[in-house]
Amino acid sequence: MAILSGSLTARRFRVLGDVPEGFRDDYRARLNEQAFREPPNEPGKQEIEGWVQAHNLLDAEFDDFNRWLYPPYMLFALRIDKRTVPANLLRATVAKKAEAWCQERGVERCPSSVKAEIKEQIEDDWLRRTLPRVRVVELCWNYDEGWLVLQSLSDNVAERVRKRFHQTFGLRIVPFSPLDWMPDRDTVEALLQTVPASFEEVA
Repeated sequence: MAILSGSLTARRFRVLGDVPEGFRDDYRARLNEQAFREPPNEPGKQEIEGWVQAHNLLDAEFDDFNRWLYPPYMLFALRIDKRTVPANLLRATVAKKAEAWCQERGVERCPSSVKAEIKEQIEDDWLRRTLPRVRVVELCWNYDEGWLVLQSLSDNVAERVRKRFHQTFGLRIVPFSPLDWMPDRDTVEALLQTVPASFEEVA
């Protein structure tokens, strides 16, 4: 819960589009629809992502407004799970199993199809016993002023959030540019009129 406590590394985005009147029930339903869900089948190597509560990554229900809606802010997070197996250990294990297969049959070479089958069996077995690598990226959205803070500097994570955000709310997010902070020409000219032309005027 870095957004609510502790230090924070974040990027700021503009949210393009208007939030409709009476959005609460609609957005609650959308968050629940796009919430994180464990796969119904056996775990594989694919990545799984979805919205969760910023307070707890195991809480993927948004029925209670008091847990995520703090007018004019919405606070939630994107959870990304990925299961992997060590590539070098997998290669070595497959080679060892292929060698044993050849010795049992008295042959010198293990067919590629058999190696592929051995690899698939080992991967399936290991993935069932492996906990996923879990990443949680928090978001704080000020829907009145149209900006969003994302707890990450990664372009890859920002792209994931951009796609999921648009898929959920139908709104686009774009990074703030340094030009967004520059005053317009009239403001600059007004400021210049208040600045002394030289240090002699100050004296």
